[in-house]
This record gives sequence, C-alpha cells and structure tokens, in this order.
Amino acid sequence: MSATTVKGWCPGALRPMQSGDGLVVRVRPFGGRLEAPQISGLAELAERFGNGLIDVTSRANLQIRGVQEDGHRPLLDGLAQLALLDPDADIEARRNTLVTPFWTSGDETQSLAAELEEALADSGLALPTKFGFAIDDGLSRVLAGDSADIRIERDRSGGLLVRADGAKLGRSVERGQAVSAALALASWFLISGGAKGGRGRMAAHIASGAVLPQSLRGETEPAPVMAAVRPGHYPQGAMVGVAFGQMLHATLHQFSACGHALRMTPWRMVLSEGKREMPNGTGLITEPFDPALRVIACSGAPRCREAHADTRALAAALAPRIPADARLHVSGCGKGCAHSGAAAVTLIATRAGFDLVRAGSTRDAPVLRGLNGADIVSDPSILVGGN
Repeated sequence: MSATTVKGWCPGALRPMQSGDGLVVRVRPFGGRLEAPQISGLAELAERFGNGLIDVTSRANLQIRGVQEDGHRPLLDGLAQLALLDPDADIEARRNTLVTPFWTSGDETQSLAAELEEALADSGLALPTKFGFAIDDGLSRVLAGDSADIRIERDRSGGLLVRADGAKLGRSVERGQAVSAALALASWFLISGGAKGGRGRMAAHIASGAVLPQSLRGETEPAPVMAAVRPGHYPQGAMVGVAFGQMLHATLHQFSACGHALRMTPWRMVLSEGKREMPNGTGLITEPFDPALRVIACSGAPRCREAHADTRALAAALAPRIPADARLHVSGCGKGCAHSGAAAVTLIATRAGFDLVRAGSTRDAPVLRGLNGADIVSDPSILVGGN
C-alpha cells in the first residue's frame, strides 16, 4: 500500500492522509518554530502544490491541504530545502512534540526541544502515532490541558521534572537527565503494555492500573498552570488566533513579510516572535474575546470525505450565540479530529442530522439526535437547555 493512501493515524509530510480535497500533508516545525524564510516557503508550496488552504492543528503543526498525488514528491523536495523534512516516516511520527511558545532567548527550552527531537530520531521506539511529548518548562505551565503523554516541566521552585501524563507528581531531574528520563518513561510505557494494536495513551495506561517503577516515579509537584492564553501582546511577541484553525496561503505570506519568526501553539494560535503590533489578515483573530474563540470545528464537508456536514458554516453562525464561558465543538463525524477532549457542547454530524452531547466529547452518548442545523441556529437555546 502506498504511503499516500494509508489512513487511520495522524498524517505527516512523508505519510500524508487522503481527504475530500486531496492529500493532507502535515508539517511539523522543529522546536515548534518557523523562521521567516520557512514561512514564506511554506506559503509558496501551499499555493503551488495545494489548494492554498493551510491548517493550524491542535498539535502545533501546519497542514497543507489539497495536494494531488503527482505534486507530493515535488512538495517534499521543497520541504527538504526548507529544512522541514525528517529522514523517514518513522522518525517523523516519533517527533510528536509540543513546545511552550513563552520561552526567551538563552533559556533551556529550545535546547531541550532539539535534544529531545534528536533522541527520538535515534531511539527506534515504536510509539503510537498519537503519543507525544511536551516541553512546558516555564515558571507557569501553559500546555497542561493539551495532548501529551510525557511532560518536561518545572516545579514550584524552578527545578526541572519529568512527569507521566495522568500522574499528579513528577520526578525531579537535572538538566542533563531530562531527555533520557523522558525516553525511559516512553520505553516503560511500551514494555508494560501501554501500546496495543498501534494505539495507546499514557494517562489511560496509568488509569487502567499500570504502576510506574520506583526509578521513574516522582514526588515533585509541577508549577502552577497559567491562565488561558488569548490573542494579544506578550513579552515574546503578538499572539494571533486563526479562525477555525485554517488560513489562506496569502495570510501566511503576510506573516513572512513581517520578517518575524512564528512560534506554533496547540491552541490554533501563532505567536509572531518579537512583533509589537497585531497583524492583520483574512481569518485572523486579534481581539482577546472574539466569539470565534468559543468554537472548534474540523474541516467538515466537502473538504473531508468522512464529514456529513459543513461544520464551519454552522460554527460561524453559532459562535456569537455561545456563552462567553462556554466552548462549542462542531465535528463532521464521530472521530473528533479537531478536538479529542470534552466541551460544554459538542455537535456531531451524522447522515440523519446533528447529535448533541453536553459536557462531553464525540465519544460520549448524545442527549439529542438528528437535529437540523438551521433549527439549531434559529433556536440555539437547545444547546444548553434541558433534554
């Protein structure tokens, strides 16, 4: 089977995924950061070999959409020239890392990220493709609510720790031990049966009763969690939201024209490094309480072959009607690709209409089934009302 037709995992550049608008080619920036020439190059590749649409994913990656089979190879050549390609698909799949965007020049974040990526490439670990690592080493944690199985964090006094997702406490380590301790946790996960049939997550493994060995167990409490990140100015630059996690190649060109690097986040936002003015562009969110921040929507139909509805049209119509403290997830099918966790309201498109889940995810039982999208828009109170 060709790499371009295999499905059932997170896509990569070397192992893309077929969708309704062509191949989805995922680009994983090294260290969670793109230099200005790489940004410009990606915009040009998306325009030349894709349909011009670029996703910003919940795993802090970019996806070039609409790539045709005969354009995949030259696209890979272009990514290689931009230093954005791994040696092979297995290494690419292992390099599943989140990096806090709130680092400063000279701290340990980027060196930790580079060391971890190199170690993962050399490890040969057969980890599930959704298994990931987080480097969240600021004095406040910002990635605690995001998908990662092994976390390199700080404790309350500023020391480093390594923590298995699902464990409240972590193991204190010196700087030179952090990456080796993270890989030791990953090895234990595999040896102890955490991966079955190519799938498995650390938190679920621990919740099922798996007990960390004494050598990997810790008694150190991680640093407090930072308040939710919103668009606006930060010491590191301008944080900008991307509506529904998708932008045009022209918008990416605008970022590159600023001459600033981009730091990726798992919140469908990007941080324009060192920028003191909020950038403008189609589909960008610059206000901290923009209603579009309340909704999550996957690509939907017709862009995704699995989707049963145009999720983004419905999400855009409902966004202003969602309470400011709530979160709406509109999924084109039961997979929940755009958001794996719970939301105050989840709408799941089916052949018979939309199923409604309250305070849950696409995996939970709906309280209502077969809702019509137009009816929901005309009476959004149904989303939070009684059964």
